[in-house]
Amino acid sequence: MQLGFLASHNGSSMRAILTAIERQALQANGAVLISNNPQSGAIKAAMDAGIPAFCFNKARCGSEAAVDEAIVSTLQKHQVDTVILSGYMKRIGPKTLHAYHQRILNIHPSLLPQFGGEGMYGIHVHTAVLAAGVKETGATVHLVNEVYDKGEILGQVRVPVLAGDTPDVLQARVAKEEGPLYVQVLRQWSQTQARSTFPK
Repeated sequence: MQLGFLASHNGSSMRAILTAIERQALQANGAVLISNNPQSGAIKAAMDAGIPAFCFNKARCGSEAAVDEAIVSTLQKHQVDTVILSGYMKRIGPKTLHAYHQRILNIHPSLLPQFGGEGMYGIHVHTAVLAAGVKETGATVHLVNEVYDKGEILGQVRVPVLAGDTPDVLQARVAKEEGPLYVQVLRQWSQTQARSTFPK
């Protein structure tokens, strides 16, 4: 697999995937990293790993449509066949969705379909989980489509909600499971996609 990463901040899931590749626990190649945030820690992590890194946002490109076009052309230039979202905080544009239909994966910090949708990201998810009083949360890897967090679920991991949890504590507990889950799903994904032809 030729993986293209999209990340807005630290890119912790990307880092976990790159570590798995380095340890030969995942047969893949990190081809390129794209961020909307020039101060993103993911940019430095990618460059430290020898992966080309780019920053595209509305301020730099002039419009969201131009950002979408830049993302698609960069992914294709680097021969990406699978797109990995690692804390990417922007909506994926229509050209990218079309070019990589059923080839964009995201990880969400809850057991979808619970606590998903617009506005449900980062600490907001864990705050909502605690407010709901549920006993269990987790993380979900899913395919990306036009609707936030509504794509096909590829894998989940369950994490307990404990008495006395704060949103920050719960977020840290879930985050520990996200990288291993992503790697596990990608192993399965590579096997199911091995004989498929990537759409041109």
